[in-house]
Amino acid sequence: MQRPNQKGFRTPQGGSSPLAIRTKKYQLDKNMFTRVALAKVWRKEWWYALIPLVILLLPAAFSFSWWWVAIAIVVTLLFVLLRSAQVMGVTQVEQGNPLFEKLNYEVDHRQILMKRNEREGMALNWDMIQKAEMKDDAYVLWLQPAADAQLPTGWKGWVARNFQTPIFIHMPFRIFNSPNDVKLFESMLRRKSLLA
Repeated sequence: MQRPNQKGFRTPQGGSSPLAIRTKKYQLDKNMFTRVALAKVWRKEWWYALIPLVILLLPAAFSFSWWWVAIAIVVTLLFVLLRSAQVMGVTQVEQGNPLFEKLNYEVDHRQILMKRNEREGMALNWDMIQKAEMKDDAYVLWLQPAADAQLPTGWKGWVARNFQTPIFIHMPFRIFNSPNDVKLFESMLRRKSLLA
């Protein structure tokens, strides 16, 4: 039976598998999350910032004025700041708190358990993970964005779909108990077709 606590965590169902990979406790640093998420957003969406710049510079092409140039630059900077603030806001809202708590992980072929202690945790099924990346010192598991059915309709839905904040789980190699656990985790990711 699952019972939610005050922070939205749930007790995982069923016992853990004897073949599960268990990690040491780890807490994701908010600054590191912000740095990685912003890099992902701006690598993918850099051209969004060009839209207000080009549109507001068009009048200057026909009748040049420094006012048009200044307005174009200011609006573009405001867009960049607002989009960046949206990404950084994940570290400030209560719904994002579980990402930044000290957790240990139990990984098996069914799910990834993010456990605060022996009684409280949250289960992530493998289908909730969009893809995995292997960095120099860690695995980064990118979670699936919200489905269209979960998003609002109308213009709010369009904004939510096009300006989603990427959410990920960061699992450094040092939290694994042995090099064999790292290799086993990597082979699980490859079997699930998450790691290229």
